[in-house]
Amino acid sequence: MSKYTSIGGQALIEGIMMRGPKRTVMAVRTKEGEIDITEMSYTPIKEKYKILGWPLIRGAVNLVESMIQGYKAIELSAEKSGFADEDEPQQDGKESKPVAIGAVMIVAAVLAVFLSVGLFMYLPALAFDGIVLLAGEQILPYAPIFEGLIRLIILIGYMFAVSLMKDIKRVFQYHGAEHKTIFCFENGKELTVENVRPEKRFHPRCGTSFLVLMVLVSIIVSAAIIVIFPSLRENTILWTSIKILLVPVICGIGYELIKICGRYDNLLTRIISAPGVWVQRITTREPDDDMIEIAIAAMKEVIPQEVKENEESDNL
Repeated sequence: MSKYTSIGGQALIEGIMMRGPKRTVMAVRTKEGEIDITEMSYTPIKEKYKILGWPLIRGAVNLVESMIQGYKAIELSAEKSGFADEDEPQQDGKESKPVAIGAVMIVAAVLAVFLSVGLFMYLPALAFDGIVLLAGEQILPYAPIFEGLIRLIILIGYMFAVSLMKDIKRVFQYHGAEHKTIFCFENGKELTVENVRPEKRFHPRCGTSFLVLMVLVSIIVSAAIIVIFPSLRENTILWTSIKILLVPVICGIGYELIKICGRYDNLLTRIISAPGVWVQRITTREPDDDMIEIAIAAMKEVIPQEVKENEESDNL
C-alpha cells in the first residue's frame, strides 16, 4: 500500500544525503568500503520566521536553503569518500579529478542561481529579439513560449553534457538509488537491496522535476502578463527585470505543484510531472547494489521514530 512521505534526498560524491521531517543525514562510502553516517545539523529559517514556511513563500526559501546545505554536503562527501585526497598529476593538459568535479559542481550551483536570477531570463529574451527581427512583430505575443523553450533547451543541454562525464555518471547512479529507496519506503516495503532494486528511478518530487517545472510555470505566468500588459515585451531590459522579480512567485508555484505531484497520483499530477520525470532519464542512472546500500543506510536514519514504531507494531 502506497503512502506519502516528505523525505527527500540529494546524490553526493559516493554517497547520499536524506532530509527527513526531523533529521538530515548523509551516508558516504569511505575508501575502506565502510558506510560513514553523518548527521547534518541544520535549523530551517522557517522555524524562526513562521511566515517563510507559508505556501507560495516557502518554495524560494527552501530552494536557497537546499542549495547551501547541498553544497556543504558535497564538500563533506568528497572529503569522507577520499575523493578530495586523490592527487592525480595533470597529463596532456587535463585537470586532476578533484578539480574537474569541483568545477562541475560549482558550475551547476552557479547555473541554478542564474536560472533564478537572470541568465536564463535575459539570453532567451535577447534571442527572441533576433527572431522578431526575422519574423516580424506579429510574433511578439508568443514571446513567453519561445523564451521558455530556449531556457528549457539550455537547461537540458547542460544536464546532458554533464551526464557524459564519468564521475558525474556515478553521482547520477546515486541519484537513482535515492529515488528507488524512497519509492520502496512509500510502497510500504522493507528497506532491503532486493526490494529497492526493482523500484522506479524517476520520482515526481525531484529537484530535476522542480527546475523543469519552474521553466514551464514561467511560460504560463509570463504569457498571462503579456496578455494583460502587451507593451512590456517591447523593452527587453524592462521585461527581463520583471521576470527576475517574478522568480520567487514562479518558484513558489512550482514548489507547491511538486508537493502535490508527490502526494497524489492521478491523471492530472502525472501530466504535470511528466516533463520533469522525462528529464530524469538524463539525471538518474541505474545504481549498483553498493549504492542502494548507501541510500538505505541514509533513509533509515531519517525515518521518524513514530513511523518505525508503527511499522514494527504492524508486523507483530
